[in-house]
Amino acid sequence: MIAVTIAQVSEKYHITADTLRYYEKIGLIPPVNRNKNGVRDYTEENCRWVEFIKCMRCAGLQIEALVTYVKLFREGDATAQERLQILLEQRQRLTERMQEMQQALEHLDDKIERYDVLQKAGCM
Repeated sequence: MIAVTIAQVSEKYHITADTLRYYEKIGLIPPVNRNKNGVRDYTEENCRWVEFIKCMRCAGLQIEALVTYVKLFREGDATAQERLQILLEQRQRLTERMQEMQQALEHLDDKIERYDVLQKAGCM
């Protein structure tokens, strides 16, 4: 298992080192081992957690929901139903946001098309 530095993880996932430290502090990623010089050595498991958290944040999950999810995950299989419920709720919220964004995109496209028509008619 190859360990990587916080700078390498930060660059790979486009997350600041401060954010990575924060995620570790609040328990979103497991504690990161440190080498003899005290420098964080991220393992593949740590990186998988970073990737998961980044994906969930991009999907719009709030930090609080993620903290709850990770806490439940660490409690084991008995919490699987609760974790599934969190993911289903978040999926529904994301679906609703995507629908709103699709409507906004369609509205923008309509506006752009109107300007194109005006421009082609020489009105602009």
